[in-house]
Amino acid sequence: MTPGRTAPRWLGLGLALLATLVVTPTARGDIRLPPGFTAHVYVTGEGFGGPEGPRGRGIPSTSTLAVDQTGALYLARTGRRYSGGEFEYLTAVYRIPPGGARLTPQTQARFFHGPPLVNAQVSGDREGRDVFVTTFDRDRRVGVVYRLAEGRTTFLAGGTPADPTRPPLLVQPEGVASGPSGDIYVADRERGVVVRLDGDGRLLDNVRVTRPRALAVDETGALWIGSDGSADAPWQAGPGAILRMGPQGEPQVVLQGPLAQALAPGPAGLMFVADRQGAEVFALTAQGARTSLARFTDGDAPRGLTFVPVTPETRAAGIAGDLLVSVIRSSTFQLNEIVRIAGPFADLPGRTIPAPPTR
Repeated sequence: MTPGRTAPRWLGLGLALLATLVVTPTARGDIRLPPGFTAHVYVTGEGFGGPEGPRGRGIPSTSTLAVDQTGALYLARTGRRYSGGEFEYLTAVYRIPPGGARLTPQTQARFFHGPPLVNAQVSGDREGRDVFVTTFDRDRRVGVVYRLAEGRTTFLAGGTPADPTRPPLLVQPEGVASGPSGDIYVADRERGVVVRLDGDGRLLDNVRVTRPRALAVDETGALWIGSDGSADAPWQAGPGAILRMGPQGEPQVVLQGPLAQALAPGPAGLMFVADRQGAEVFALTAQGARTSLARFTDGDAPRGLTFVPVTPETRAAGIAGDLLVSVIRSSTFQLNEIVRIAGPFADLPGRTIPAPPTR
């Protein structure tokens, strides 16, 4: 693919951005955006699903994503973290080159990155320097954090303790974020803590939070935490909470109510939130003011998001600073697409989404 060519043309999906700034994929819902923003499908697939499950356009269930400094997109094929049963827990992480991709069951292996892992999820930092993978073994009740660097997957923390009398450091690690000093934060949803590790994976301290899942560090070094609150699983209604913690402080509630499926630090100090239950992506200030970026219709909903870091490589690919969102189509969580949103994110506050056209 020629660097800089837009993903929709390469994917051949025939998607159009309407004059009312509504993205209307065939037989699917709309994505409504404020003026000045555009959205296109970036990663999709065909032929996935099975005789007992839905078939349609999209890739297998993908709830977490991260982008490195080269613009490569990492997607975790979600296993079963929140429900038991006879499921396939071992899945490989996808690595998608800049420009996007269209996958099929026959071609997907060329995008696999690293060995299959148990219930893997991926996270990244603001600059794309670090990409992390967490795993969760439901049966053994133990979790692990890995770091992806220079094409290799290396162990960072967690696993079964050498001393069988000691509890594991991590049980159900979810989101991971790194701070400006090199410290690494890990949300352990089962234990109800966010642990802070040094760069070598040694425990420094922790803070208690009810069912933490999503983490992000903003440009000031403050840690943002998405708490599932009373929800046992991400498809439940909550209520949840979004908290913010300064380097020397305690977590403070910024917004009560939404369950943050994912958090992504953006420009101008804004934190972008994927609200699956609200079918919305919105921006949030440290003072709790929110502005809607994208609203989804007809059963579509966001479940993960990340910004592409601004580097020479991502500028050459034409994706620097764009927002990538994992989208559930028509309430079918088993098949997802990655949508790329571009626009003046720093100027989002004060803009409003136009009302839908009269039908």
